[in-house]
Amino acid sequence: MKVLFIGGTGNISAASSRLSIRKGIDLYLLNRGKSSERIEGANTLVADHSDKRAVKKVIDGHNWDVVVNWIAFTKEDVERDFELFKGKTKQYIFISSASAYQKPGGHPVITESTPLYNPYWQYSRDKIACEDYLTKMFREKGFPITIVRPSLTYDTVIPIPLCGWKDFTIIDRIRKGEEVVIHGDGTSIWTITHAEDFAKGFVGLLGHRQAIGHSFHITSDELMNWNQIFEWVAEAAGAPLKAVHIPSDFIARHNEASYGSLLGDKAQSVIFDNSKIKRFVPDFKATIPFSEGIKRTLNWFEAKPERINIDPEKGELVDRIIGAYKKLK
Repeated sequence: MKVLFIGGTGNISAASSRLSIRKGIDLYLLNRGKSSERIEGANTLVADHSDKRAVKKVIDGHNWDVVVNWIAFTKEDVERDFELFKGKTKQYIFISSASAYQKPGGHPVITESTPLYNPYWQYSRDKIACEDYLTKMFREKGFPITIVRPSLTYDTVIPIPLCGWKDFTIIDRIRKGEEVVIHGDGTSIWTITHAEDFAKGFVGLLGHRQAIGHSFHITSDELMNWNQIFEWVAEAAGAPLKAVHIPSDFIARHNEASYGSLLGDKAQSVIFDNSKIKRFVPDFKATIPFSEGIKRTLNWFEAKPERINIDPEKGELVDRIIGAYKKLK
């Protein structure tokens, strides 16, 4: 099976690239060639995905069983892909986001039929616009789409709202005995998925003809609240947790960058029904608990000093939010 990943070296996608190679897939990665992540056994095509002419040049003469775009974020991105790959692939997989689901919804369990609606986060609305366009192309032009919606998925990032992700500041604060912020009272239910677990379900969809026209989310079945998540992060960091619970809307007012991510996603309780992906990929099962996975992530950061980015400005922002909240009490 000949597969093209647009991207393929990122936090979520690298694990899927490596598993694809192990499964014997003839994998091509199209990217700018600037990532430090190397996928042994993959073929590389170098071009900027936003440059339609450059992409057309490097894919000339190729046809694909599957094309996956890991880095499409706007309708313009998928419109360009439709023009580039119509008639050249048997399946096109768009990586959307579970943040597109309505939260809170009318039912506590999220399925693929949960409405797509997010008035808080432009990122999610752009993903919805991409899905709408691709669904239209499937219905009107027969473009062979499959839509995949990851939720909070990690491997080489720290999945914490403030001072986490590619930033090591949250770990530095915990180890120094400084206070960290947990949004709300920390009891909302959440699911965090390791990228290696996500890859098990995702790679099973590659070339799956019955998945054409369908959408899937792929998440762990492990349910945790945010208090537990932060406790496991602190345990991995090797220091006690000093948490301050602050309402999500208060945090968002003092940090505009977190507005959509919190109010439109992580402040809500989510329970994902994974029965659909398990029907299509029967051997899919998430097996890496967060308590183990987050230790792997910290080991990855600490393996190379250049990965450890501690941002004083973000630490100061957390201190300001905590200070402003305590003045109200």
